[in-house]
Amino acid sequence: MYPLPPGAEVVPEASIPPARVTIAEVQEKTKEQAPADLLQTDSMFHTVVVRENTRITGEGWYQDVRHLEFEFDSKDDIRYDPGDVALIHPVAPPKDIQDFLELMHWDDVADTPITITRTMEDQSLPDHLPLYPQQTTLRTLLARHVDFRAVPRRVFFQYLRYFTSDEREVETLDDWLSPAGADDLYEYCHRPRRTIHEIMTEFRNVRIPREYIFDVLPSLRPRQFSIASSNKAHPNRVQLCVAIVKYRTKLKVPRQGVCTSYLAGLKPGDKLRIAIQKGLLTLPPSPATPVICVGPGTGVAPMRALIQERMYDGSSSNTLYFGCRSATKDEHYADEWAECVARQQLTYRVAHSRDGKEGEARVYVQDRIREDAPRVWKLLEEGAWVFISGSANKMPAAVKAALAYAVENEGGFEKEAAVRYLDEMVRDGRLLEECWS
Repeated sequence: MYPLPPGAEVVPEASIPPARVTIAEVQEKTKEQAPADLLQTDSMFHTVVVRENTRITGEGWYQDVRHLEFEFDSKDDIRYDPGDVALIHPVAPPKDIQDFLELMHWDDVADTPITITRTMEDQSLPDHLPLYPQQTTLRTLLARHVDFRAVPRRVFFQYLRYFTSDEREVETLDDWLSPAGADDLYEYCHRPRRTIHEIMTEFRNVRIPREYIFDVLPSLRPRQFSIASSNKAHPNRVQLCVAIVKYRTKLKVPRQGVCTSYLAGLKPGDKLRIAIQKGLLTLPPSPATPVICVGPGTGVAPMRALIQERMYDGSSSNTLYFGCRSATKDEHYADEWAECVARQQLTYRVAHSRDGKEGEARVYVQDRIREDAPRVWKLLEEGAWVFISGSANKMPAAVKAALAYAVENEGGFEKEAAVRYLDEMVRDGRLLEECWS
């Protein structure tokens, strides 16, 4: 139905696609020297100094949540708004890099200066990649530009098939890449979330040419973190509330988040580059307008920024619904909220889901909203704005159902009309969400 154009031939299935780049070793020093980090030349990013990296969850608690504070150079005159996010590029740990270099048989050329030239204009490359005539090394590429700790896509196994010399590996890969072997590949890789690094320890006969580094390995992408401070209250500083990702896979293998483990290792005085990106939240034009903030867990980060901003502007009509498991283990910023309540600038409602007696129903933020239905409806009648932040799992829907309950039972609306009331709030910009998976 769709014949090839004249002169074109079907590419044989076993042929290896051309690499996205060519890599050449630098034979002599040139005037064009790449900076140690190309983020240094990106005007979107700014150098910050780590001022604080403090664990704010109880010792021995299963989750490590950090309060981090970074200071910008005063000459940068950084401005940001509540709801904005910090963009951070992680850096891989030196030990992991060395282990992977040895697995790939690149350790003997890891620090040899090289130049990278793009050969396929329609293929993407990592951001801030130093291209010819700038110089870099394979060690730097693994540290800053490619993610060898990611769970790979199917095409990764196709490249293993191209570059293995072992017949048993060929048979295994052929099986996984066939339509009948899709379930086996899922069970091996995606269900237990095996990383590229882990997979390469099992496919010892694969020899990937370094020119294919950007074809085989995905880009190491920056991560976004909601800012947990107000620029007005903390000029030239930015604060984050970050849960350090640590878990065990279905194979009981310890796993750490790429960027959060990098952040956890930062010490006061360390420097890094951070960019500020515009967020999705908008504050009411008047500080007198009431706000209802719902931010369980680390979802409290943008809510803290919003409340700090409003208190700086003289507002006292602020309500925060915060949810956690334990009053003594993970009630983030509890002392700070108590001070705000004492100054009569905040109404604070907290739900401790694991502090109840055995056999009692667990209490979440949506339950507190239902308990406060008369007050919530009064605030909505006064034109209150509602902000929801946190996990995009079940929480946002449960919170909106609790708000609809207040509208229905205290406002005298029919159930369908209460839902439409909230929909109108969304259309009017009075109900905003910043949630993540």
